[in-house]
Amino acid sequence: MNITALLVALLIGAVAGWLAGFIMGGKGGLIRNIILGILGGVAGSFLLNLLGFSASGGWVAQILVAVFGACVLIAIGRFLFK
Repeated sequence: MNITALLVALLIGAVAGWLAGFIMGGKGGLIRNIILGILGGVAGSFLLNLLGFSASGGWVAQILVAVFGACVLIAIGRFLFK
């Protein structure tokens, strides 16, 4: 992975994490949003593959999948740590 790909992954993670936090009503900083967005991308891809879908279509599709996964992770976290 070159530096450009890493920066793009961090940017997509930050945007996805911020959107998921906005949707779910969470508060957090940039680092939390990046981590949540990256983990959300992994979780979202896994969940969509289980359902028989695949996300292909560039950055927008990657962000949507990551937002979906991050929202699921936030919901699970809230359920477990009430």
